[in-house]
Amino acid sequence: MTKTFGPYSPIRKVGNFYYISGQVGVDPRTNACGHTVAKQTAQALANIETLLAGHALTMEDVVKTTIYVVDMNDFAEIDTVYAGHFEEPYPARATVGVKDLPRVGGEASIMVEIEAIAYKEQT
Repeated sequence: MTKTFGPYSPIRKVGNFYYISGQVGVDPRTNACGHTVAKQTAQALANIETLLAGHALTMEDVVKTTIYVVDMNDFAEIDTVYAGHFEEPYPARATVGVKDLPRVGGEASIMVEIEAIAYKEQT
């Protein structure tokens, strides 16, 4: 399971919904953080995929995401990486510009954080 940097759960199941806490571009195995927004976005999405896999879910089960980004000028680069992790129908999404994100790993500043909500019918 992905390590948290505070008193919260990385993923929480409520009924058929799974709430995934904001994931940043820190590799949980090495605690290293990418120096570009593209690398951080890819790692944040990989962290989400890992959390989902632990509950027999995939990115296809994601119905909503929220992206927090420090510099909205990075949006196009984030969007390009993001698009490579989802297929239609794409999840609903909000993108929020923020002043800063917590510094949690390595030397690089955190530029992007992504949270998600997944849904899976019970069988």
